[in-house]
Amino acid sequence: MNRLDLIGWAGAALLVWSLFQRRQLRLRLLNLAGWAILAGYAAAVRVWPLAGLSLALAGINVRKWYSLMRDRHDERAYQVVEVATDDNFLAHVLRVHWADIARFNPDFRFEDDERLAFLTLNRDEVVGVLVLRHDPDDPEVAQVELDYVTGRYRDLTPGEFVFRRSGQLTAHGFRRVLTPPGMVAPYYARLGFRPIGDRYALELTSH
Repeated sequence: MNRLDLIGWAGAALLVWSLFQRRQLRLRLLNLAGWAILAGYAAAVRVWPLAGLSLALAGINVRKWYSLMRDRHDERAYQVVEVATDDNFLAHVLRVHWADIARFNPDFRFEDDERLAFLTLNRDEVVGVLVLRHDPDDPEVAQVELDYVTGRYRDLTPGEFVFRRSGQLTAHGFRRVLTPPGMVAPYYARLGFRPIGDRYALELTSH
C-alpha cells in the first residue's frame, strides 16, 4: 500500500469515527475533515465522481457548522421554560438522561420540594435542565443543584440563555448564582462565572 492509499484510508476512517460523535460541532468538524481528505485523494487518483461527491459533502458540513455557530448565541433559537418540579415531563427527561447526568453531577439527588426547575429548548428539542433552590442563608442567592446539557449540545453552551439572557432567574429575585461543588468538567468560566474554591459564582444583572 502506497502513501496515497494510506491517505485515502485515513480519510475514510475519520469519516467512520465522526459518526460516533455525540457532540454536533465535533461531528461536523471531523466529518468535514474526512470528506476533504477523500476529495484530495480522489482528485489525486483522478476518480472525479468521488472527488465531486466528497467536495459537495464537505460543503454541506461547512454550512451545518456555520449554522451551529451562528445559532449558538441566537435568542430566537433557544428558549428557557420554567416547569414545576413535580412535572411529569421533567421527570421523563431526567429519567432518560439519568446515567449521563450522574457522570457530570454525581451528587445530584432529585426531590420534589421547594426547588425551581427550568428546561432549555432548541426549538422543540430539550437540550438542558437547570434545577436550583434559594440559599437558606440568603434568598437572593440561587444555589444550583443540577445544570445538565445533553451531549449533542455540550459544545454550544446553551446555559448562557438560562444564566444571562432569559431573565428567569432575576424574575425570581435572584442576584447571584452559586454552582454545586464537585461538578465534573464545568464550563462556567466561559459564561463569566468566577471560581470560588471548587465552585463558581455569577452576579446576575436585571434585564
